[in-house]
Amino acid sequence: MFLTKISPKTFNTNSIINTIRSYSSYNSVNNTTSFPTSHFEKYKLPNNEFEKENRGFSYLVVGGSAAGLAAMAKNTVVSALSTMSPGQDVLALSSVEVDLSDIPEGAAVTVKWRGKPLFIRHRSSEDIEVAQAVDLSTLPDPQADNQRVKVPQWVILVGVCTHLGCIPISGGGDYGGWYCPCHGSHYDNAGRIRKGPAPLNLLVPPYKFLADTKILVGDE
Repeated sequence: MFLTKISPKTFNTNSIINTIRSYSSYNSVNNTTSFPTSHFEKYKLPNNEFEKENRGFSYLVVGGSAAGLAAMAKNTVVSALSTMSPGQDVLALSSVEVDLSDIPEGAAVTVKWRGKPLFIRHRSSEDIEVAQAVDLSTLPDPQADNQRVKVPQWVILVGVCTHLGCIPISGGGDYGGWYCPCHGSHYDNAGRIRKGPAPLNLLVPPYKFLADTKILVGDE
C-alpha cells in the first residue's frame, strides 16, 4: 500500500487526486483473485455427452407426464360413464314378471312396464282362428299371427299407438282388438293395424315364458 506524506506546505488538489489514483490502481491489481478450476475438469462432460444425458432426462419427464395425464383421463372417463349408467332401481324396473293365471279367457289387462302400458290378452280359440285367417295382403303392415305370439292364446303388446303415441282402448274398433280414440286407428286382436292413420302394428316387447302361466317381459 502506498502512503504519501503530504506536508502542509505542498498541499494541493493535484496531490490528493494522484494519491487516490495510486491507491485504486494498487487495489485493482493486487486484489484480483484467480479461482482454481482445473480440479473440476474430470467432472465435466463433453458437449455431446451432456446433450445425450439431458435428452434422456427430458424423455423421462415427458413420458412420466404423459402417463400421468393418460391415467387421469381414464379415471375421468370411467367416472363419467359410471354416473350415466342406470342404477339398481332402474334396472329392476326394466323387466317385469306377470302371472297369467288370473287373466280369464277373452279378457285383456294392462300393466306398467318401463313407464309404458303393457297389453296382455288371453285369446279364445275363436280369436285365434280369426287372426290366423286374415289375408296378409290386406294389411298395411303385413305380419302373420304366429310371428307376433309365442303361444297362440297369449298376446303381449306395448300399448302405445304407432301414429302419435296415444293409448288405444281394449276391445274397441272394428276388428275386436284395440281402438285409438285420438285419430281413429283400428287394431285387430293380434295388435295389427287394420284401418286408420297408424303406419305400423303395435310393438311386441321382448319377453319369455318362465312357466305355462308366467312371463318375464323385458328379456328374451
